[in-house]
Amino acid sequence: MKRILFVVNTPEFFVSHRLPVALATKNAGYEVHVASSPGPAVTEIQAQGFRHYTVTFARSGQNPLVELCTFIELYKLLRRLRPTLVHLVTIKPVLYGGLAARVAGIKGVVFAVSGLGTVFVAGSMVSKLRRWVVTRLYASAFRQKQLTVIFQNPDDRDTLLSTGALNPKQTRMVRGSGVALSDYPCLPEPDGKPVVVMAARLLRDKGVFEFVRSAHILRARGIDVDMRLLGSRDPGNPTTVTTAELEQWEKEGVVEILGFRTDIARQYALANIVCLPSYYGEGLPKCLIEAAACGRAVVTTDHPGCRDAITPDVTGLLVPVKHEIALADAIQKLIENPEMRRAMGERGRELAEGAFSIETVVNQHLQIYDAVVSHGEK
Repeated sequence: MKRILFVVNTPEFFVSHRLPVALATKNAGYEVHVASSPGPAVTEIQAQGFRHYTVTFARSGQNPLVELCTFIELYKLLRRLRPTLVHLVTIKPVLYGGLAARVAGIKGVVFAVSGLGTVFVAGSMVSKLRRWVVTRLYASAFRQKQLTVIFQNPDDRDTLLSTGALNPKQTRMVRGSGVALSDYPCLPEPDGKPVVVMAARLLRDKGVFEFVRSAHILRARGIDVDMRLLGSRDPGNPTTVTTAELEQWEKEGVVEILGFRTDIARQYALANIVCLPSYYGEGLPKCLIEAAACGRAVVTTDHPGCRDAITPDVTGLLVPVKHEIALADAIQKLIENPEMRRAMGERGRELAEGAFSIETVVNQHLQIYDAVVSHGEK
C-alpha cells in the first residue's frame, strides 16, 4: 500500500486545513500518517484512523539546539516510516522536513507554501539576515529528486523563484485550502444596522489595530455600524494583541470583542461585510474564502494572498496596508451602497463555487500526488 506522511506544525492546523485532503487520500488507497506538535486535535486525527506522531515544533525558533532536535526527530521518523510520499505544510515542516526527506532518501516530496510569514516582509537588518538564512534553507530543502511545491498565490511563488531555490516546472498553484460550500451557505443579508466582521488571530500583522481605529473613524463620522472582532490572542507570537489592549477596546465599546468562535458560517450570515486588513505573510486567507462562500462582500488589503482571495471591485474592495482611513472609507462605501454590496456577495459565491470548493482543491492535490509518485517510481 502507498504510504503518505503529512507533516504540519500543529494538529489543529491539520484538522482545519488538510483533513479533507487526507480523507480523500485515504479513500484513494493511501495509508495516511500525520506528524505534528502535540495538541487536543490529535484525538480527532486518530479518530479518523490516521496514525499520529509527535514532533517538537518550537513557536519562536530562537534556540538552534531545539531546531536541530526537530530536524533529527523528523529524520528518524522518515527513516523508520519510509513513506512513499511526504506532504510538508507550513514553514518549519517545509524547511526541516525537506532537509530531512533529502537526507533520508525519500523519493516523493510535496511542499505546501501557505504563506511566507513575516521574514520576507520585514525590513530591518536582523530580518534581512534571517531572510538570507531562510532562503538558503529553502534552496537546500527543495533539492529533491522528485518534488512539487504548491503555492496559494503568485507573489509567494515569484518570491521563491527569484531566489533561485527552485524552477517554475516544480511549482503548482492551488488557491487555498478549500471550503465545504454546504457548510457555508449563501444566505440573505440580515436587516437592521450593518454589521462588519473581522475573524483572525489577534495579531498586529493581521491588521487588528487598523480595524479598531477604522471603527473609531466611522463612529466619529456618525456612521451607524456594528464592528465585530472574532479571534483569540496568540501568546506564542510577539505581535499578538495584549490582554490589556483587549480590555481597553471592550471598555471603549467601539468594537464588539467576541473571542474565538467555531461558528464562523453563522457569524458571517449575521454580517453584511467581512473585513481583513492584513499585512501578514498570508497564503490565501481561509476567512476570505469562507466569506466568499457565504456571499459576503469583502474589504481587504492590496497585499499578497489577500488580494488573490477576491476579484477586486467585483467581489470586494482593496485598500492599502496600514491605512485605517482608507479602510474606513471602503467600509463606509459598502454600507452606503447596499445594492453594490449584495452584488459583490453574489459574485463572491460564484467565485467560491468555481475556484474555492473543497472538491476542487482535493482533486488538485490528488493529481499532484499521483504525478509525484509515478515519477518517483520510474
